[in-house]
Amino acid sequence: MTAAPVTAESGQSRARQRRWKSFYMNLRKNKAALLGGYFLIFVIVASVIGPLLTRYDPTIVDYSSKLLKPSADHWFGTDHNGRDIFTRIVHGMQLTLSVGFISVIIGAAFGIVLGVVSGYYGGKLDSIIMRITDIMLAFPGILLALAIVSVLGKSLFNVIIAVSIFSIPTFARIVRGSTLAVRKLEYIDAMRSLGASDSRIIFKHILPNISSPIIVQATLRIAVAILTASGLSFLGLGAQPPTPEWGAMLNDGRNYITEHPHVALFPGLSIVLVVVAFNLLGDGLRDVLDPKTKK
Repeated sequence: MTAAPVTAESGQSRARQRRWKSFYMNLRKNKAALLGGYFLIFVIVASVIGPLLTRYDPTIVDYSSKLLKPSADHWFGTDHNGRDIFTRIVHGMQLTLSVGFISVIIGAAFGIVLGVVSGYYGGKLDSIIMRITDIMLAFPGILLALAIVSVLGKSLFNVIIAVSIFSIPTFARIVRGSTLAVRKLEYIDAMRSLGASDSRIIFKHILPNISSPIIVQATLRIAVAILTASGLSFLGLGAQPPTPEWGAMLNDGRNYITEHPHVALFPGLSIVLVVVAFNLLGDGLRDVLDPKTKK
């Protein structure tokens, strides 16, 4: 029997499989990052199928069951309106993760464009973009988001806009620095001398080579976005009742924290666990994708 010929596509597929296997083996060395990654996979799956499996409605009020302690019927107890806290947390997973992912995707998209343009072309354009970035970075993230939501109004959509805006300068700074480093490499000069257009150099050669710090920053930034969005909802500027958002649930439970601590405990614990998991995964990805940072 003759061996099957190795095509270019099969060779690329095998090379891709080897890279993913090597990536996973390196990530396994960081137990905390692996634990964070598995936990996030569980949370994402639970956010998709969990609402289909819960028995209670997350928004219907039942005063006959208000402030019940955790039990077999209500795993996390009930709140001051008699709503099942476990059900509201499961339904809130999808909402909280959506806010984090969407806001970071929007912020990263604008930040990457500004960072690449600033680092590649330089000159006055670079100075203008970086000075605007410096002004935005001068404000604490939560304060800038608070100001934006105060102007736009109370809603979860405006929270996404606010978190997206204060994520832009961070991505712009990181992408600019990485672009400056890659732009000076000899093969970029060679591509330019061969007549390659700026767009081809940027999309085919620069962006693929600076993707590692972008991925790491995006992972860490999702944790910041979730924490900020929850904080704004806690202050009453984000999700409005009866939306089962974790920050808003934490705000509802603060009035009962002494006599009925479970009302605030479980939403707060959910926020902490998800944020810590993203941070652990981000640190692990930084070690794997950028070994120079291990020191």
